[in-house]
Amino acid sequence: MCGIFGAIWRDTRPAGTIERHLQVGIERQLHRGPDGHGTWIHPAGKLGLAHVRLSIIDLSTGAQPMRGTAGNVITYNGEIYNYIELRKEIGEELFETTSDTEVILRAYEKWGEACVERLEGMFAFAIWDERRGQLFVARDRFGIKPFYYAVSQGGFYFASEVKGLTPFLDQVRTDANALHDYFSFQFCLGEKTLFEGVRQLKPAHCGYVDADLNLRQRQYWEVHYDLDWNHTETYFVEQVRERLRESVHMHMRSDVEVGAYISGGVDSSLIAAMARKEREGQRFQGFTGKFAIGEAFDESRYAQVAADEHDIQLHQVDITEDDFVNDISKVIYHLDQPVAGPGSFPQYAVSRLVKDHIKVVLGGQGSDEMFGGYARYLIAYWEQCIKGALDGTMNDGNYIVTYESIIPNLRTLRNYKPLIQEFMAEGIFDSRDKRYYRLINRSNTFGNVVNWNLFQDKASSFDDFKEIFWGKNVGKESYFDSITHFDFKTLLPALLQVEDRMSMAHGIESRVPFLDHKLIELAATVPANVKFQNGELKRLLRLAFQDTLPKAIRERKDKMGFPVPLQVWMRQGGRAREFILDTFRSTNARTREYLAPGFDIEKMMQQEGLFSRNIWAFLSLELWQKQFHDVHQQTI
Repeated sequence: MCGIFGAIWRDTRPAGTIERHLQVGIERQLHRGPDGHGTWIHPAGKLGLAHVRLSIIDLSTGAQPMRGTAGNVITYNGEIYNYIELRKEIGEELFETTSDTEVILRAYEKWGEACVERLEGMFAFAIWDERRGQLFVARDRFGIKPFYYAVSQGGFYFASEVKGLTPFLDQVRTDANALHDYFSFQFCLGEKTLFEGVRQLKPAHCGYVDADLNLRQRQYWEVHYDLDWNHTETYFVEQVRERLRESVHMHMRSDVEVGAYISGGVDSSLIAAMARKEREGQRFQGFTGKFAIGEAFDESRYAQVAADEHDIQLHQVDITEDDFVNDISKVIYHLDQPVAGPGSFPQYAVSRLVKDHIKVVLGGQGSDEMFGGYARYLIAYWEQCIKGALDGTMNDGNYIVTYESIIPNLRTLRNYKPLIQEFMAEGIFDSRDKRYYRLINRSNTFGNVVNWNLFQDKASSFDDFKEIFWGKNVGKESYFDSITHFDFKTLLPALLQVEDRMSMAHGIESRVPFLDHKLIELAATVPANVKFQNGELKRLLRLAFQDTLPKAIRERKDKMGFPVPLQVWMRQGGRAREFILDTFRSTNARTREYLAPGFDIEKMMQQEGLFSRNIWAFLSLELWQKQFHDVHQQTI
């Protein structure tokens, strides 16, 4: 796991200038690679690559940027889990190191850009192709590893984190279209970032940067929801079990010790248990965190159940209000841009705990979006069940649960009454796309706090939403597949941004075994009446691993997703409240162009619900503005 940076220019630059650019771009990412760094400059003076390294595989000979025998040079961030198999296929005698980095170089020499289709793992890399005189760039299928780029000052710049690019932007401005996405979803859709002029290479894309600095890219992989009606539930159970076991086995490849996050839910508990089995007879460490403020914010008892069941040494951190005040600005800085809710803060704290013990940790990201783990899916189906019953369409293929069968699972929604109330306020029984958009669209809760005039001539977030929701790779029959597909394409990359940044902030590597493309391809073929029968969240996983998951976790109906007691702290009137008030006291903070006149943070605090995210959304945005806009000075 590492940080990458590089630039290719239209004209020749002096070596000293290139070296300075590389140093400036990579020094802002040093936290990603505490074990070493390197640079490479092309003799022609139009290209430079830089790298910082976290050593996980081939600790002694895997330094980068790395040169191949054909004159190609790579800077790469990630892990290729099938590198051993690829070495054998390419020819062991050709290799000079045991690193997965050299495997990518050799694979590119052998198969060209098609090499990405053979890579299993998480990656973002750039390869200078000496013969073609072009830069080849690629990102993994799911967007686990980041790749940002910008065209500025006569050059194409790329980096693992946006902060590595900001010194080279002509000016740092907020992208209004992306900001509208943020207010709607708390993440940006597609290639957009909150930084005007900065884009991200989308997951499962690769391409070449030509002489005019244009990135000609293509999508090399897609998940297709081609439902398999020919096999039984037993078949899918066996296949999911086998595919996940194989993925965990591959994700355990490392020359350093591997542990696991354990939140107390199905996903992390399952991954930890399976990883533990891979290390029988050896120590295996797990990591969790809690807010010692009451059961509503403490799931550590479930994490302990999972640890005790599988002989895992569990480390725990108590996260406090003081931690929030001391760390929240660091969290936003490392995120590059605010995204995906308050969960990044406790993850930052737990990742810091991991750093004190090991360098590689496994997590459970990806399961919710493919196997149906979010409570809002129940809300959406609850409405559709009622509509189906009223219209007599319960069995027309659009509905896979009946209103009678879903009732036992509705207690999962007891903490979501405010969301349900807002969701049902208008447009009830409208078309499926409009209803799910309303369910996830957070802008409805902001009211007149936002200056919506700022976005009048901007692209519609709903239009972008529909393009993904009704994707050609998803059949129209299953509502479940449409909603989970949208989250898979949009929310998941946002959560992976959090996963990457919070782990890399502390120089550790986080791996996500659920995101194995063979497992994901399988899951997409499973009919929804198997995955979501009777409205049971993650039913297929619970069924497939009922002998692995402790009963207390397998039968949970109250998984919370690491909520942050921000509203509790604000009501208590302590340091968190004062920090938030102080953040918004400046003239800049009160007069941002996206705020409506008369913005009142104290009024918003009074109206905030227990698990509402509005304060978090505006606080994160303001801290981001202060760190990346107000103090920005171009250094190059």
